[in-house]
Amino acid sequence: MSAPTSLIVIGTSAGGMPALTRLVEQLPRTLPAAVLVVQHLGPDSTGEPLISRLRQHTELKCQLGENEQPLEAGSLYLAPPDRHMLVKDGKLLITKGPRENNFRPAADSLFRSAAVAYGANVIGVVLTGMLHDGTAGLEYVKRCGGITLVQDPAEAEFPSMPESALRAGVVDYVIPLDRMGGVLLDLVARSGPVLQKSVIPDDLIMEASIAERVVGTTQEVNQIGRQVPLTCPDCGGALWEIQQGAVLRYRCHTGHAFTADSLLDSSHHALEETLWVALRMMEERKNLYTSMASRGEGSWSVQQEERIEEIKVHINRLREFLINGKDPNGTTTAHVH
Repeated sequence: MSAPTSLIVIGTSAGGMPALTRLVEQLPRTLPAAVLVVQHLGPDSTGEPLISRLRQHTELKCQLGENEQPLEAGSLYLAPPDRHMLVKDGKLLITKGPRENNFRPAADSLFRSAAVAYGANVIGVVLTGMLHDGTAGLEYVKRCGGITLVQDPAEAEFPSMPESALRAGVVDYVIPLDRMGGVLLDLVARSGPVLQKSVIPDDLIMEASIAERVVGTTQEVNQIGRQVPLTCPDCGGALWEIQQGAVLRYRCHTGHAFTADSLLDSSHHALEETLWVALRMMEERKNLYTSMASRGEGSWSVQQEERIEEIKVHINRLREFLINGKDPNGTTTAHVH
């Protein structure tokens, strides 16, 4: 087969395989584009069962992406588990770079590299899934002149990913799955020669370069953002707020990248873990007071008993907050997750 004139890049997560099979069965083997898919997978999975399933539903040549593999029209490439799949010079790059939005593979990293490499001849698609991966990726595609689509959230099994992209205002088409194949064929037919990198925003070229080399430098990140008083939840390093584009994003110089929403989710998880540790430490403190009270006498023992009752109140409040988001009196409090 010949080299593709355009790329269709697809990101999906929970509920993704049923949605993917419904979509790819609408695409013919003669498709002049290559289809690249990020499906969030567990790091211990193989990906082969998913490839086998896709082959039963489409004429496209389906395979797991391999490093340095040339892209071919009429082919579908699935990102391997626990690896980012990138595009450069008409080939795939498979790397174990830092997670983006807490995912590896990440739709954002694929979409960005594809947009930098193929410019306006990229069509970005976000299907059913949880959280926010793909939102920034669709903006990358739009900023490089490409077209963006999401599955209609009303029919998505898990609408979070398409809804996140819609809230960010980075979507050109909202399409039901049964119509999406026809829309993609029409868009691919309009593709022209692959654009040169000179028309691609410099900041995206820089970010794609960092992802290709796995680790960047503080000097490079300084060119695309400003350092802010926040720390990376993955490595503890400083974070830079990216100043380009409409989607608020952050990244550290080692390569971890987050939308504001995904960074907030990460901080919620870290806060919850800290509160569970605090609960454990208070329980241990209560047990120590109990042991001390049982061995003491008089006013000293009474003092320890008073401390026990006081810490029990704090333990009950914290436990109730962690489990139900309410204090013991039934008042609703802010959720930590």
